[in-house]
This record gives sequence, C-alpha cells and structure tokens, in this order.
Amino acid sequence: MHRWTLALLTAGLLATTATGCVGGAAADPGAAADVGTHRAEGAPRETLQLAEQLLIKECMEKQGHKFWVEPPQSDNVSTRFPYVVDDPAWARAHGYGTDLRLAEDAEARRDPNQRYFRSMPAKTRSVLVSALNGAQPEGLSVRLPNGMQVTHSDQGCQATAQRQLYSDLQAWFRATRVTRSLGDMRVGLVSNDKRYRAALKPWARCMREQGYTYAGPAPARAAATQSQTPWPRAKEIRLASAEASCAASSGLSSVAKSLDAQYRDELRRRYPRESADLARLQREALPRARAIVARGD
Repeated sequence: MHRWTLALLTAGLLATTATGCVGGAAADPGAAADVGTHRAEGAPRETLQLAEQLLIKECMEKQGHKFWVEPPQSDNVSTRFPYVVDDPAWARAHGYGTDLRLAEDAEARRDPNQRYFRSMPAKTRSVLVSALNGAQPEGLSVRLPNGMQVTHSDQGCQATAQRQLYSDLQAWFRATRVTRSLGDMRVGLVSNDKRYRAALKPWARCMREQGYTYAGPAPARAAATQSQTPWPRAKEIRLASAEASCAASSGLSSVAKSLDAQYRDELRRRYPRESADLARLQREALPRARAIVARGD
C-alpha cells in the first residue's frame, strides 16, 4: 500500500468497505519503487508494482492532480516473523523492528504525496480520494473464506491502472483479496495447532533460563512494542535476541515452518481457483508491465 493511500486511510476516506463475520479489510497491494531505481528487466513483482504506480500517476495527472511514484515499504516484523523471531542476526540489528518502523514513519512524513494531500483544503482532498479510489465502494465484490464481504470501487485511478495491467479487474480483485485472506487464515491455523502450542513450552522454558517469563512470542513482542513507555533499544534487542536463540534451540522455529508449509499447501488445495488466477493474471500482465516501465524509464 503506497503512503498516500495510508494518508487517505488516516483521513477515514478510503472508498473500501467490508462486512461479514470476522476480520478486517485487506490492504491494497504495495506500491513499487522509484522509477529511477528500477528497469523493465527487474524482478517480476517489483515490475508489476512499478507499472501499476506509473499507470496511477498517468491517470491522476490526466485529471490535473499530482502523484509521485513511491518506494515499496519493507516488511514489518509481523510479516517477516509471523510466529517467532528466529533470525539472531536480524534480532541483534533490529530487535523487533522498532528502528525500521520509526525510520519509515519519518520517511512517510517527508513523502511528497502526503505533503501534497495535506496541503489541500478538505474539499479538494475529497476530490483526490475519489480520483484515486473511486467515489463509492461499489463495482467490485468478493466474499472471503472467513465469511466477510469486501467491496471496492471499480472506478478511480487505482482501478483503472489495475484494469489496464491485468485486464480482468474483478478476477484480480478476487484473487488478491482471497489469497491475502488465506495468508491470514494460515497464520491462525498454525498458531492454534496443538503441535505449535506444544512447541511453545520448551521455548518458554528456554526464555525463563534467560530471565524472561513470557508464555509465547506474541506477549513478548507486545511487551516490547506496545508499551506506553517505549523500551530502550538495548532492552528490546536483548529480548528479541533471546527469543531468536530459543526459537532455534527449543525447536519452535522448525515446528512453525513445517506447519506453515503444511497449511499453505492445504489452503491452496481448498481454494485452487484464486491461487491459479493470481499466478495467471500476473504472468499475463508481466509483458505489459515491462513495456510500461520501459516507457516510464
């Protein structure tokens, strides 16, 4: 999700709705890197992301608005380590990633799209939101495996860009939302699996030997990152490093990875259409994306 979209979310104006049993609306695909740092022969995912950003920029500028292509956001700790921090080198360098988050927040405050959006009067901001996301969250709809109904506008520059890039906008919307929802489901299945819960016990024993009394990685991470009083960096790094060390020695990391692979395969078998559609749409869009990026360069 590009930073301007984040600004619009903060303003409470993003034209997306979700209703249903559980969960929340999935974020839109992340933005691509700056035009000057990528070329058409880059990694497929980056090329697709960059092409979409370039098409959004073209669409917005045709309507008289400004738009800057933005660099991708790095994975946060929850995305990189959904079950347990298990990379000692990363933990020693970043703890739970607070330093990376603060750096990204500072970069976002300097972001030209956010500055442009904030500089506009309220009425113009509404126009910008509609231009980017469409006036109403109507036209695209999918029911996720968790029972939630997610809708989004099929108008606006984001929809226009995705339609140009992937041709079948409804199929793209369905494939991206459902596969992202399956990722959330997979994490939940692993976390609630009795084998994972059993593996938490030796991990917790290992942590106690290092002076920590957390029952699992989640409360340890919450203590370091959600405290009202920010932790000193050295304290955060010590806890994350202990977590990573115990993840390996207790076997928790290997159990989590094995279960993650198992449930990934299981969910793909249960929902084969969406995974296949996503791969097909990306594959078919890649030549178009390369041409768009080459033109943009």
